[in-house]
Amino acid sequence: MRNFVRQKTIDCGESYREIDIYNYSMTQKEYARRKRSKKEKISSLKQRDLNDKNAKRYFTQLGNLNFGDDKTALHVSPTYNDENLPSTIEEAENIVSNYLRRVNYRRIKEGLPALKYILVTAYRFAKDGETPVRIHHHIIMNGGLPREMLEDIWTNQRINWNRYKKDQNYRNNIKHLGFVNADRLQSGDTGITPLCVYLASQPGGKKRWSSSRNLKRPEGRNNDTRYSRREVEKIIRNQEGREFWEKKYPGWTLTDETYGKQYEHNEITGWAIYLKLRRIRQ
Repeated sequence: MRNFVRQKTIDCGESYREIDIYNYSMTQKEYARRKRSKKEKISSLKQRDLNDKNAKRYFTQLGNLNFGDDKTALHVSPTYNDENLPSTIEEAENIVSNYLRRVNYRRIKEGLPALKYILVTAYRFAKDGETPVRIHHHIIMNGGLPREMLEDIWTNQRINWNRYKKDQNYRNNIKHLGFVNADRLQSGDTGITPLCVYLASQPGGKKRWSSSRNLKRPEGRNNDTRYSRREVEKIIRNQEGREFWEKKYPGWTLTDETYGKQYEHNEITGWAIYLKLRRIRQ
């Protein structure tokens, strides 16, 4: 069965792009066209690790595609004080879902486009392994509403918006469910990748994430004729750097020399190249 090299390009907004160059076969291509059967066996540890890696990559691509070029986008971090601490993850997600509904309603009232968001609920388990502790949320959302307003909506109180806009004392007396902070997203050469990597990781805890339905979804474009296996092996042997890739992809450069390119070897499929590119600023 014929083997070839596939180039997969994933555009994540106007200024950030990922490119995968890897060995592929007609067998894999044919298998991918078939309807996937229901899995009956639990994935191996290696497969679970791969699934986790791919999920984090998708999260990062989704974040960059929808918010990386948005200069008004925000990172909102709501927490709970002891008085309002939810006892289950489901209760916390109901609370934050109600918050997002209220934010979207306020956006519509203010004449803004509908809310777009990625929601991450993070927590740890107590020593019993069942009771969630330190539940909090991270929300990446489109901008438009004042940050103070987004923070004040994190409350159980019904807000009188006419008074809210006129009376500073009224705003000061709103009781939040806990500490909440809204900051503008910091987008650099790698877009918002550092934030996405942080949110998608699980250092000593657990995370669950969801998103609004109106987000653009990352899609890859495949090219199965651009590279040969011999060329890929030569690139890896020479450890080609920034200048080489700028010639290959005019208008683009590596995000950095360390993480912008990765050369990896798989026992079954052989060598693969993973590129992270940013558009060259004129």
